[in-house]
Amino acid sequence: MRHDTLIDAIGNTPVVRLRMDVPEGVEVYAKLEMHNPYAMKDRVARRMILQARRTGALTDGAPIVESSSGTMALGIALVGTYLGHPVHIVSDPRIDPVTLAKLTAMGCTVHIVEAMTSQGWQSARLERLAELVQDLPGAYWPRQYSNPDNPAAYRALAEELMDDLGTVDVLVGSVGSGGSLCGTSAALLERLPDLKVVGVDCVGSVLFGQPDMATRKQSGLGNSLFPDNIDYRLIDEVHWLSDDEAFDATHGLAREQKIFAGNTSGSVYRVLSHLAARAAPGTRLVGIMPDRGDRYADSVYRHQPSGPIAQAPARVAFGTTVTSWSYASIPRHDRPVLVFLESNTTGTGTLALRTATRLGFAPILLTADPGRYAAFGTAGCPTVTCDTEDPTAVLDAVRGAADGRTVAGATTTSDFYLEHTARLAGSLGLPGHAPATAAACRNKALTRAALRNAGVPQPAHAVVADIAGVPEAVARVGVPCVVKPVDGSGSQDVRWCPDEATAVEHAARVLAVTENVRGQKSAGEALVEEFVGGAEYSVEMFCTGGEAVCVGVTRRTMTPLPHFVETGHLFPAGLPAARQAELAEAARQALKAVGFEHGPAHIEMRLTPVGPVVIEINGRLAGGMIPEIVRAATGLDLLEQQVRAATGLPTYLEPARSRQAGLRFLTAGDVGRLVAITGTAAAERVPGVVAVVTTGTPGRAVRPPRDAYDRLGHIIAVGDTPQEVEATLDTAMALVRVETSAG
Repeated sequence: MRHDTLIDAIGNTPVVRLRMDVPEGVEVYAKLEMHNPYAMKDRVARRMILQARRTGALTDGAPIVESSSGTMALGIALVGTYLGHPVHIVSDPRIDPVTLAKLTAMGCTVHIVEAMTSQGWQSARLERLAELVQDLPGAYWPRQYSNPDNPAAYRALAEELMDDLGTVDVLVGSVGSGGSLCGTSAALLERLPDLKVVGVDCVGSVLFGQPDMATRKQSGLGNSLFPDNIDYRLIDEVHWLSDDEAFDATHGLAREQKIFAGNTSGSVYRVLSHLAARAAPGTRLVGIMPDRGDRYADSVYRHQPSGPIAQAPARVAFGTTVTSWSYASIPRHDRPVLVFLESNTTGTGTLALRTATRLGFAPILLTADPGRYAAFGTAGCPTVTCDTEDPTAVLDAVRGAADGRTVAGATTTSDFYLEHTARLAGSLGLPGHAPATAAACRNKALTRAALRNAGVPQPAHAVVADIAGVPEAVARVGVPCVVKPVDGSGSQDVRWCPDEATAVEHAARVLAVTENVRGQKSAGEALVEEFVGGAEYSVEMFCTGGEAVCVGVTRRTMTPLPHFVETGHLFPAGLPAARQAELAEAARQALKAVGFEHGPAHIEMRLTPVGPVVIEINGRLAGGMIPEIVRAATGLDLLEQQVRAATGLPTYLEPARSRQAGLRFLTAGDVGRLVAITGTAAAERVPGVVAVVTTGTPGRAVRPPRDAYDRLGHIIAVGDTPQEVEATLDTAMALVRVETSAG
């Protein structure tokens, strides 16, 4: 076939029938993506770079930077240098000499990081990449794991399969960034709705509900992160192979089919062979074979197994930890349902829905007002409208939405619906809290009573239901004091009051509120409590198997008085071990006092000279994106553990790494209208910054923060010390401008 350019030669790879001992009428094919100029990722590189040139994200002659040690690097090098762009590849000492030689020969600059961070090689590479982006004007970073042009590149592969074969019954592919299998299957499913999609992963990869193992040796598949490009709703079955099994399969592919390929292709071949041997007559199976074996000549092809090689996979329930070839079914049309009863609106709500899908569940969001979530979407999750204040309506909605499927769990990421969710879980016989426990966390008057009965240190306080009782309450508590609703959330209507008059005025404001921000009837009571000095911390707890585990302590910074809005977090808090243990024990006693025995909790405290004082018990994960900085610091995904706990799956609470992470919120400095938030791109390029997120839209009314709803975005950074993280956040925040206008 004639082509005018080498880039035109990408794609149109052979699809070859394999020789196998299979039932009569079964056909097995390999799509030989290694027959691209370098490998399968040539398709992705071409798509991403050409699209970036079309949109102006990549200008003529501008540099391209990417972090890769494999075929993506080669694809970027091929397309980028061919089109006249300087290409900078960031890799690490594990890069094989064949790939390094190819990159150098094409004229790339290869940057080898010298040492991994405590978060691993990938983190070290990304930090170096951030420096390059900052130093190279106009640099374009393709971001293969989140770039939608990654899966979109494989629509052409699907077209080629349809042209060559006419139909496909089973598609098998490895999963790393998620682009190839999800992009190909999404396109095929438009024409072939009965297609079975089988993903191949490796033992020790987190992609499909397994704990992370940094010791795994396979490359090209598996991950320690969750790429945005994996659409878990497309995949019916997943297989995990150990390193020994994958490498043995790669040898078998060369020996039996004469295809000298990498371990991704070998893993696909092993699973493809297993499925083909058990397929019904007339079944047509295709395996995607990504890359050649030349770069693995001195590793995979010299590997000697250290233990037995499984000859067939063990079938396991999704979520079971595996150590050798195993598989789990996650059928698209019959996944167990996980009900989310409303959600928060800060971002972790969307992440929770995606997490549920990744763990093999079909999430359903029940809400009284779908418009409440329009700003952040529902991650492809069906939304069912019902009166979420009516237990009977909720039960009817769940049964109707489940449509005969198993309901595996009920949960929420909203503080306002903890008690509602507890009642729902109890009605369905699912894991969850007793409603009384949820109520004791949700209503601060009940919290105070439970803590008092258990002798847990807390502020002096009084509950008032009318203005007449406020002076007596203030006299009992003393001034300054804090006045707040007993059923508030997100620091809303929480105020420091320097004197009785201010307390009376604010209490009147609180008691006048008849409905909260969710339209729920207010409790009609205010809490007048002692203002406790001392540094503010939150203790992130998780209750599992009858044990309350301290995940860690977060240091919180707040706005100046009289308001109590969090402006930033640091995790871990950097406290001496004895102080951290003291806070953790106080949190355990607080949870015991309210009968809390299941799932995540977030306990807010002040650390005084005489010890911890409990301010609030939140019977849920922390808000304010704290779960994200916990994940950045430890690798522990608390949202995943919440989903696991809600559905009865085992939880994993051991950290995978030990780093420091922090967050700062973006807020307005003046009352007015938001014009723009600028400087975010520059902030993203600061080494150590891992996320810059804006939630404020131009034109919205803004003010200096009085509650959590006034926040306009956040920046997350990681580092090896608290000082390093704080310095990174200072630098990034200085680059961002929240521009407002009066009116």
